[in-house]
Amino acid sequence: LPEFKGNVMAVETAPFWDDDLDAFKQKMDRLNDKLNQEFKKDPKLTREAKEEARDKAVADAFTPEESKRLKTGVSNGGYHYLGAAKIMAPIGKAFAEALLGIGEKKADPVKPANSTKPVKVFLLAGQSNMEGFGLIKADSKRSGGQGSLEYLTTDKATADKYKHLLGKKSAQWAVRDDVWVHYFDRKGKLTPGYGAQEHLIGPELGFGTVVGDAYEEPVLLIKLAWGGKSLAKDFRPPSSGGEVGQYYKEVVDRTKAVLKDLKNEFPDFGERGYELAGFGWHQGWNDRVNQEYNDEYEKNLANFIRDIRKDLGVKDLPFVIAETGMGGKEEKHPRALSLMKAQAAVVENKEFKGNVAFVGTREFWREKDVSPLNANYHWNNNAETYYLIGEAMGNAMKKLSVK
Repeated sequence: LPEFKGNVMAVETAPFWDDDLDAFKQKMDRLNDKLNQEFKKDPKLTREAKEEARDKAVADAFTPEESKRLKTGVSNGGYHYLGAAKIMAPIGKAFAEALLGIGEKKADPVKPANSTKPVKVFLLAGQSNMEGFGLIKADSKRSGGQGSLEYLTTDKATADKYKHLLGKKSAQWAVRDDVWVHYFDRKGKLTPGYGAQEHLIGPELGFGTVVGDAYEEPVLLIKLAWGGKSLAKDFRPPSSGGEVGQYYKEVVDRTKAVLKDLKNEFPDFGERGYELAGFGWHQGWNDRVNQEYNDEYEKNLANFIRDIRKDLGVKDLPFVIAETGMGGKEEKHPRALSLMKAQAAVVENKEFKGNVAFVGTREFWREKDVSPLNANYHWNNNAETYYLIGEAMGNAMKKLSVK
């Protein structure tokens, strides 16, 4: 709220949670429940016998190191942060740093250069892979943490490329002061956490990094993505005939609503106004698995571009299509191949030359053994994949829109 700008701060505590301690606590709770059920079967058991049985069960279930961590690290339930000093101490430190930061003179959150020029607005639309399912936090139980954003910033092979995502203080991510995100009921400055849920990223992180660096003006990314939606039905454009897709209408209506109320949505922008500068599209799975939808994809996507431009009032709005490349270069399924071919073919339309770009994504595929999950429809939840898709889309958009 405007009245709280500069005098109220929120401290994110999720990064301080310890998944290993939580897992030990849950495992111990299950063990105790099981033992208590067994003890009820024999009311004659003495306290000593129960303790002996409990000690043996714990020794069988946990390694000595795990037992030590459980005993010294956990003293309460999850609702009290496990009573863990390892969690509570950095939370307290973060509170102190936040309090010390309040009142300090801050730089203008909007880039001073060209301070009267309009905000550059980019729409990022599609289905679940535009929502984004790249895991932020490394989980040692999931491929040793590989494929998470945390892993990318610590592994020697990738740390240098992704170091810009780290904040100046430990356990914090960098927050850009020149790129904003509007994603339904979530909005703020660009930082990891604007994926389908707050512990995930999507293409917005890589995309926003590239376009934010490309412009002196502030940048706004409006994300409009819903899981499980097809172009043939849900995003169906008016020019394709039949019933207009509900989510086509949502894209148009929600975009207009945000832009109409931009001053209230983002007070930092002041009286700048805006320029609708580009549209990023990453969608296709629900058309890829349906032959009828697959067959009409090229036509529908071309119509979608034309209709979006017409309904948003920007004649040659730059448009970037990200390939539905799950499965990588080894993908052989005929429908998958035909959908990718259709996506690439759209840019060959004469009217789209120089204002529509296609971005191949198959090279960004990462196998399940180096990814957090085995979920090919969500790129195996690999954060590197989502970042690289967004980065590639951003570079393509830069070529189309930056003059």
